[in-house]
Amino acid sequence: MNRKIVGIGVGMAIMLAASTAVRAQNSPAGAGIDAALRGAVERKDVPGVVAQLVEQGRFALDDPVEKYLPEFANLKVFESFDATSGVYRLRPASRPPTVRHILTHTSGLGYPFTSAILRDFKPQPGENYPFGGPLLFDPGERWHYGTSTDVVGKLVEKVSGQKLEDYFRQHIFAPLQMADTSYNVPQEKAARLVAGQQRAGERMDGAIVLQAPQPGLTIPEPIGGGGLASTANDYGRFMRMLLNGGELDGARVLKAETVALMGQNNIGVVSVPALKSALPRSADFTFIADSRDKWGLGFLITTDQVPGKRSPGSLSWGGINNTYFWIDPSRGIAGVILMQYLPFADAKALAVYDAFERSAYQLASAER
Repeated sequence: MNRKIVGIGVGMAIMLAASTAVRAQNSPAGAGIDAALRGAVERKDVPGVVAQLVEQGRFALDDPVEKYLPEFANLKVFESFDATSGVYRLRPASRPPTVRHILTHTSGLGYPFTSAILRDFKPQPGENYPFGGPLLFDPGERWHYGTSTDVVGKLVEKVSGQKLEDYFRQHIFAPLQMADTSYNVPQEKAARLVAGQQRAGERMDGAIVLQAPQPGLTIPEPIGGGGLASTANDYGRFMRMLLNGGELDGARVLKAETVALMGQNNIGVVSVPALKSALPRSADFTFIADSRDKWGLGFLITTDQVPGKRSPGSLSWGGINNTYFWIDPSRGIAGVILMQYLPFADAKALAVYDAFERSAYQLASAER
């Protein structure tokens, strides 16, 4: 069965994006079906790439990352950090992070906007931390959103021997006919790239204004954690591939059993907590069932049923510019909504996302 995104899954997403007054650069038109937006929602392509390489036997999920990236050897963990003085103590990690740890955000890595420690951390001369800082905890002990997906991108490049964008294009974008997804936007598509916006003020709590300077057309050093430009139509094709068990329109990019594994709990007894933001670029963010939801290979897994919304077992995540998606395998429904402003998890953006999702299920029920 060729399961598809519910009828308004793409169309309404674009209509709602346009309602935020986001406009393409050098274009008087509002965001349309072919508008390109940067957002990190597309980082979910990265676990798909890793899953391909696991299928090929290029590495195993429980291999230590240092086997492929030597800079991951002998990692240190914060033993203490004094927020007033900035003085810290480190100790060796109790175990090396594995590929599974970096795919599930249980590696111990964080972001400055998700960790006050990393926000305030100033390394001593001679210390080098290629992925943002020491670990916040021993690998596998907790879930914390951080730079793990950047590590995944480096792992893909090392194992495949290709640049990240080249691998994406050959193994994901071309087979799925995602012609408008790339890190580097061609000049002829520049007018379709939506302008970046943010709330004004130091705390990003004012009116929405244009960012200055605007993001450029090119990304000199693509990373796994974000930077792809894509359209709702293109990302819809990626979600349909997952709904269809790894195949779309005759092109198979993943085995059905691999897609199933990506949607299974891969963090054991660990759960996904609410996160308190450490920088204005993101509001605090909570999930459907804080401290009960799980994580697969690249996706949040919903555990609870919310009336009028996605089913338990649904997969989802979002991007820093208020780009969001969900995939509901049990209902055969997926949706993507692309906005383009900061802060992440802005209350109005979340309200639009909620209304969009509820409308999708209302339509699906009406079409039965």
